[in-house]
This record gives sequence, structure tokens and C-alpha cells, in this order.
Amino acid sequence: MVHIARWKIILILAVCAFGLLYSLPNVMGEKARSYATENLPGFVPNKAVNLGLDLQGGSHLLLQVELDDVIKERSEALVSALRPELRQEKIGYRRLSDFEGGVKITLRDAKDTGAARKLIRAVDQNLTIDTDGVEIEASFSDVAMKEIQDQTISQSIEIVRRRIDETGTREPIIQRQGDDRILVQLPGLDDPQRVKDLLGKTAKLTFHLVNPTGARTSSTMSLPLVDAPGETIVINRRNELTGDMLVDASVSQDQGGQPAVGFRFNTVGAKKFCTLSRENGGRLFAIVLDKEVISAPRINEPICGGSGIISGGFSIKDASDLALLLRAGALPAPLTIMEERTVGPSLGADSVQAGKIASIIGLAGVLFFMMLTYGRFGIYANVALLVNVTLIFALLSSLQATLTLPGIAGIVLTIGMAVDANVLIFERIKEELKNGRTPMAAVDAGFSRAMGTIIDSNLTTLIAAIILYSFGTGPIKGFSVTLAIGIITSFFSAIMVTRLLVVMWLHKNKPSVMKI
Repeated sequence: MVHIARWKIILILAVCAFGLLYSLPNVMGEKARSYATENLPGFVPNKAVNLGLDLQGGSHLLLQVELDDVIKERSEALVSALRPELRQEKIGYRRLSDFEGGVKITLRDAKDTGAARKLIRAVDQNLTIDTDGVEIEASFSDVAMKEIQDQTISQSIEIVRRRIDETGTREPIIQRQGDDRILVQLPGLDDPQRVKDLLGKTAKLTFHLVNPTGARTSSTMSLPLVDAPGETIVINRRNELTGDMLVDASVSQDQGGQPAVGFRFNTVGAKKFCTLSRENGGRLFAIVLDKEVISAPRINEPICGGSGIISGGFSIKDASDLALLLRAGALPAPLTIMEERTVGPSLGADSVQAGKIASIIGLAGVLFFMMLTYGRFGIYANVALLVNVTLIFALLSSLQATLTLPGIAGIVLTIGMAVDANVLIFERIKEELKNGRTPMAAVDAGFSRAMGTIIDSNLTTLIAAIILYSFGTGPIKGFSVTLAIGIITSFFSAIMVTRLLVVMWLHKNKPSVMKI
């Protein structure tokens, strides 16, 4: 223990250098970091710790995913898929309708039951089919419902992330919470209302032919016109094109020079658009967004370029937001804001300042106690403690972790715990000196015999931090991350750095008598 191999010394010094370099951007100003990013090589550290919502202000939103709407759409899609199949197989039926989670069919003749069951199974293998005479009820199985739920939540999270990224918000926290909710935290957000407006729109874009007769039947539907409040237009229920065929959308201008949204289809969409416009010259073509007709232009000639323009009396901001929504894609289900909290930047700045004061007071108190109690060895422990704090911020910066107010509490707690190992070692060295051992032997015994206790205490605390991270959410995770990082860095600094300093002093002075 008294002798340290050269490679270990190099490793300890390299880790300390890493801590200094990667923590340095945290004490630099924003301008200095920007300059370093633009002018220094890419391998030079320039990332600082990200501040969480409670430290720099921003918005906290809890969104409810309306899964019932998705189940209803899936049920309606089943009806649309089964109707032509039943006709093709010449299976007569009196009624075909959807219900929440499936479809119901009333056959004309019970002898067609077997063929109808086979046809339903071919359309969707995940349906549970119940038969009662001429009545057939096909519903989604529990496994299928769970799969729809998980798929909808995952897709919603991805679309929410795309929309928020488009607004330029940095380091958003977007994660699933419970069975049907999404937690969104937006640190440093300047315009929370705009983000709420963007997240509140499903942005489901479809293209339909307008029914020329205006008759309302099972194959048509009546939707409101955005440009003419109070008026409606009857369109074919079946859509000809969908928004997922778009590859780009951007702000443009219509023929009158007013803001509009230009869009471009993919290859499949462009081909369908060309065929549709060629076969339906002179008819009105409705562009529907979230069950509202925003435009219904007339098809004057075939449009085969794969692009078009959506006009509707937009402002530049409205056109920009609509283009953003179309680029990001449609939400699979509507989102409802269940909870909203806004933290002002001044309150966040107060939290940062309070955290700094608490950290400085805690650090100063520990440094003073160690130096007063253990003298020279206390100074070595203090150096190791400063290295520990440096390593914590270096790891947080390199991992681009988000520091929250509970995270600061974890760092303050770590500062107090960091010298615990040194206290155990120094007290053990004191006992060995009282037993008549030489300074070299006392130091050797102190480090080796205290090691088991140090490992046990740090390991139990690390297990607690892992459990907090696994089962906790939000602030609890932030606390557990900084606590776990602090445990690892404090173990290194207390054992390796302190030992290196003590051993170097012993080899240089070779004292015959030593006091701690």
C-alpha cells in the first residue's frame, strides 16, 4: 500500500486532468463557450452541465393520449376493409357497424357464418370472434389492445419530440408516464403557448373529393369550412391521399401573394395525385386538416408534378406552424393537457444562486473541519475533495446530464459523504500509531484495513441510488444520478488521490514520528 506503481500514478493524474478539462466549461461564460466551440478543435471539451426546468425556468406539461379515438378509428377501418370483401365473396348481410374495440355483422343467412368468420380472420388475425346465429362480433384481443396502446404512445412521443425539436427548444425531456400519459419538460422555453398550440393539434391531413350532389349517405360526411364559419361541405368519406405521403412542407405564397403552405408528395403520393387529378377534372378537391376543410380548390387540369399549395387566409405564423406540423407528421391520437406548470427564469436563477450558496457553505465547512481535525492529512483530504467535485461536474458535462435542484442536493450530500472514507482511514492510522507502529506501517495498515468498511458503506449507498433511479421519476432521478456519480468519484478521490498525496509525502520526508 505504501508503494504505488508508476502506471497507477499516471492513471490517477490522467483522471484528475480529465476532471479539470471537462469541468472547466462550467465556469466559463456562454460567449467563451461559443468561442471555444467555433475556434478550437472538436476534441477540446466545450460542453457545460444542462440546467433542468427548475433551474432555468420553462414549462412542464403532462399530456393525456386519447386512446379511445385510436380504437374507434381502428374499428372504422375494419368496417371499411370488410365491406368490399363481403361483397366480393357474395356474403349477404343486413348490418355492418363498428363498436368500441371491434365490428358487428348481422348476416342474412346463417349458412354464411363459417365463410364470414374465415374472411374476418383473413382481414385481421388478432380479432376475437364470437358468433350467435346470424350475429357475428369481432373484437380486438387483449394482446392486440395492449399492442395498439404501446404503439400509439410510442408514436405520439416521437411526433411530440419532432414538433418540439422544430421549434428550436434545447434539451427537452419527453417520456412516457403511466399507461396513457406523456411528460414533457421544456427548460428555457420562451413561448409556452405556441408549443401548447402545436401539441394540441392532431395535424391529421387527408385529401377527399367533394361529393357533387351534396347528398349525405353512409359513404359521405359533412365537415365545416374554415374560411366560412357556420357553413359545411359534403365530401366523400374515403380519403384519396393522406398526410403521411408528404415528404416536405414549407411556407409559400398563393396566386394572390398571401401566405400559404407548399407541400410535396412522395413517389406513391405523386402518382396517385396525378391519376386522381386526370380522372376528376372539374371536380372540387377538399384538403382536410383535423376534420376541418381548410381549402377546396377545383381541379382544372392534371397535376403530375407531385406538389401543391394549401391556401386559406393564413398569417405567416399560421402558415409556418402548419408547415411545421405537416413536416413532423400527424399524431395518432389527440393529446389533452392534464397538468401545466410554468417556472419563471427569475425563480430558476434564485434556485441556482441558493444552490451555489448551499454548496459553498457545505464545502467550506467540510474543508475547515478536516484541516482543523487532521492537520496536514486534512489538507490532503481537502485536495481530494476538490478533485471529487471537479470529477462530478466533468462527468455530468461529458454525459450531458441535466442538473436539477434535487441534483444540487445530491451534490451537497456527496460533499459531506466524500470525506467519510478519509475519516475512516485517518482514524485507523491514529489507532495503529497508538499501538506503536511506525508511520509507514501505520499508513499501510490504515488504508488496507479500512478498505472493507469503505467499500461496504459506498456500495450500500450506491444500491440505494440505483433503486431510486429505477423506480423514481423526475426530480428523484436527478437526485439519484448525482448521488451515484458522487459515490463513484468520492471513492476514487478518497482512496487513490489521498493515498497518492500521503505516500508522496512519506517517501519524501521519511518521518520517524507522525501526528494526525
